Order: sequence, then C-alpha cells, then structure tokens
Amino acid sequence: MAASIERLVELGLLRAGERAPDGRSSLRALCAAGVLEGGMSVASDIRPTDLVGPLCSYLGGPAARLRVLEALSEPAEVWVLVGGKEERWPTPDVAALVTQLNRCYRREPQVPAIARLGSWEDAWQLWCIPKRVLTVVLREDFFEAENSAELSALE
Repeated sequence: MAASIERLVELGLLRAGERAPDGRSSLRALCAAGVLEGGMSVASDIRPTDLVGPLCSYLGGPAARLRVLEALSEPAEVWVLVGGKEERWPTPDVAALVTQLNRCYRREPQVPAIARLGSWEDAWQLWCIPKRVLTVVLREDFFEAENSAELSALE
C-alpha cells in the first residue's frame, strides 16, 4: 500500500530535505531509498548475531549499552548483558532478533520500536519508529509491517 507522503512529513518521519522516489511510495521502497526517518536496509543474508551490535547502536539510549557476551550458531542464539542481567536470546533469523529487542526495550520510551517492513531489492527493511508516534503510525492506513501485532502490544 502506498504511504501518505504528506502524513509522514507531518509526523516528522521523512528525512529532512528528502523526497520520495518517483512512483515508489510503499514504506519498504521509502526505507530502501533512505528517505524514511529511522529506516534501515539490512542485507538479506545477514546473520542476526552480526546485526545485534549495529542495530542496538542505531537504536541508541539503553539499547546502545547492550553487550553481546556470546554468539552461537548452533543453536542460533546470543547471550547478552542487558541492564546488568544476562539473558539468552534464540536468534535463528532477523525476525527473532527484532522480536527480542522489542520485548527487551518495550518500556524504554527513548528506544524506538522496530517494524519489519519486509524485503525490498534483496534487503530486509527495518523501520525504527519513535515510541512517541508509534500509536499514531499503527493506526495509519498505509502502515503494513510483518510484526504489526507485536508492535500493537507495545502501545
């Protein structure tokens, strides 16, 4: 579904001075074009254990202080230190990592929620949505994410 460019501008969710690519106004296309504020394109073959550090740095706030203690490929999981507490997160794919991060930081208003917009041009499109506008974005007709139900539970 085509995103309402005007609405995204109103909410401050398009990068300043950027315009939507001609004829491509789905959230995935906007994210891939680099115009969606908080958008991130991630190689489709990235291992979640390789993404956790850069993604947490991108999220900022308390997420930037998360420390990976161990990354295992079998079983696929990361051991992390979060707020002084060790946790083991199953991370067989990027979707599982996003779920773990959303769960971990659900009560942290300064850490954005992560929407999985899907794949576009051989890359996963992730959108880090500021929680101050999450409720509004979830109600927009143009909003489509693979993890919409998960995001609704964060409200």
